[in-house]
Amino acid sequence: MNMLRRVCVFCGSNTGFAETPARAAAQLGTRLAENGIGLVYGGASVGLMGTLADAALAAGGEVIGVLPRMFEVPALVHTGLTRLVIANSMHERKATMAELADAFIALPGGLGTFEELLEALTWNQLGLHHKPVGVLNVGGFFDPLIEQFNRAVTDGFLKSEHRELLVVEDDAARLLERLRQHRPTTMGKWLDR
Repeated sequence: MNMLRRVCVFCGSNTGFAETPARAAAQLGTRLAENGIGLVYGGASVGLMGTLADAALAAGGEVIGVLPRMFEVPALVHTGLTRLVIANSMHERKATMAELADAFIALPGGLGTFEELLEALTWNQLGLHHKPVGVLNVGGFFDPLIEQFNRAVTDGFLKSEHRELLVVEDDAARLLERLRQHRPTTMGKWLDR
């Protein structure tokens, strides 16, 4: 069983057009705090990031924001966090977030969210970490990405064992439980054919 002291959550700096992602972000933030799990996230006060952080804080949780210096402007910085880390670059930001967390979750978001999720999965595949990675599949948001992963398996570009590195749930409580139970693959990326 994985000990989840802190979970890194990747999500949008916008809230999107539907209300469902914001509700899911608030529920996840609350659920993390109620379970004594700290939140590590991008450090912003806006979008799903702000909603997530506010909910975790309101429920008494630890919230660590990691913000790149280029975004250190009053309109974006969340000032009520347990701790705010200012990173010198996006690369340093992601490395710091990964170092502070025991697992990764992606909520809906844009290019940055996809990039962070895929990097966490790739690092897992390469054995650079063995932390579980999941998506909270709000309203089927990640269905096309999951289908693309399945296509990569079908077409021989991705091993099915590596496809299983991504835990998919549409409920925060079930996702956290599956991340606790998740056993990462010990299979290397390159195998004898």
